[in-house]
Amino acid sequence: MMIETGGMQLHYDVHGDGEPLLWLHGGMGHGADWRYIFRDAPAGYRLIAPDLRGHGRSTGAAATYSFRQSAIDMFALLDHLRIERVKIIGLSGGGITALHMATIAPARVAAMVPVSAPTRFPDQARAIQRIYSEAMLSEAERVRMRERHAREGQLELLFSQVHAFADGDDPNFTRTDLAAITADTLIVFGDRDPLYPVSIAVELREGIPRSWLWVVPNGGHGPVFGSAAPPFVDTVLAFFRGAFTSA
Repeated sequence: MMIETGGMQLHYDVHGDGEPLLWLHGGMGHGADWRYIFRDAPAGYRLIAPDLRGHGRSTGAAATYSFRQSAIDMFALLDHLRIERVKIIGLSGGGITALHMATIAPARVAAMVPVSAPTRFPDQARAIQRIYSEAMLSEAERVRMRERHAREGQLELLFSQVHAFADGDDPNFTRTDLAAITADTLIVFGDRDPLYPVSIAVELREGIPRSWLWVVPNGGHGPVFGSAAPPFVDTVLAFFRGAFTSA
C-alpha cells in the first residue's frame, strides 16, 4: 500500500489484527525485515511495516537523511490509518526515528523498544560512516541490498546519506529531550556493538523516565537476529504486556 505525504510516496504493509505495532527497520533495510525476527505477525497485534523515506519502495530520498523527518512521516502514516497511539519496535536508524516520535509527540507513543539506537553518533561510528561502501558487504548482502533498493541510483544515494551522517547533527538528543519521553521504553544494546558503546545505552536508561535496559552479552549491532530472535520476541512481547512495569 502507498500514501502520498511530505513530498514522497510512502510504502507500507499491514499484517495481522489487533493492537497497532509499528515496525521501523534499520538504515538501508526495508519494512519486510521484520520477518527476520517474527515468523508471523505476533498474535494480538496489527503489525505496520513501512519502508522509511527513500528505502525500499518509498521515494523521497535526498542528499541527506533526517531521522526527525522520518518521524514526521510516521505520524502522517498513523494519521492515515487513524491510529492515535502506538507501540513501536525500532532497529538502529528506525530506533532513532522512534526516539524522535516519542519526543515530538509523547502521548502518541504508548511503549517502544529501540534497538541499537544512539542519542548521537560517536566518533567510532562517524569513522565507519565515512568509509562505508558496498565493497564492505558480502556478496549475499549486496544481492539483498540491490533487491530491496531496486530503483536506478537508489542504493548509491543511500550510501551517500550514510557518509553524510559523519558530519551531521541528527540524532542529537539532550537529557531534556529524553526526559520528555513518557513511553515505557525497553532499550536493547549489544555489548560489542562496533558503532555505539554501551555507555550510550546507559545514557538513554538514565535519561528516559520509564525505561529498562537489556544489554545482550556478546551482542553486536542489532543483536536480535538469528538465534537471538526467539528470546528477543519473548522478552519484547512480555514487555508490551506490562510484565516489566508491574515488577
